[in-house]
Amino acid sequence: MLLQAEAQTISKASNKRVEAFTVEVRNRQPYTYEMKKTLVEGKCVFLEGTHCRIYELRPLVCRFYPFRLTTSRDGKHRFHNTSECPGIGKGEKLTNRYFEELLKKAHLEMAGKSVENSI
Repeated sequence: MLLQAEAQTISKASNKRVEAFTVEVRNRQPYTYEMKKTLVEGKCVFLEGTHCRIYELRPLVCRFYPFRLTTSRDGKHRFHNTSECPGIGKGEKLTNRYFEELLKKAHLEMAGKSVENSI
C-alpha cells in the first residue's frame, strides 16, 4: 500500500509514471495505491531477488515489515510481527526508539509532510 506522496516520490526517482508500478485502491484510507506485483512470482515490481531497487524511498508499509501496527480504542499503538518473515529473531534486537521513530515518520507521512528516509 502506498500513500499519494510516496507514489509521487517513487515516480520522480524511478522516472516511471505512477500507473506503471501501482494500482489505484478505494476505501483504504490513508492509502491511495497498491504496488503492482510481478506476474510469475507475485512479488513487488521493484524487488530484484532479495534487493529492493527503491530501498531508500520504500513506502511506510515496507518500512514496517515484518511488523504491523495496530491502535487500540484508548489510542495506544502496538507493533506485532508476522510469522512469515524468515529473519525474525536473527538480526539485531530492535529498540523502542526504532519503533518510536517509525511511528513518528508514519504520522508525518500520513499528514502529508515529507520527511527524510532515515529509517
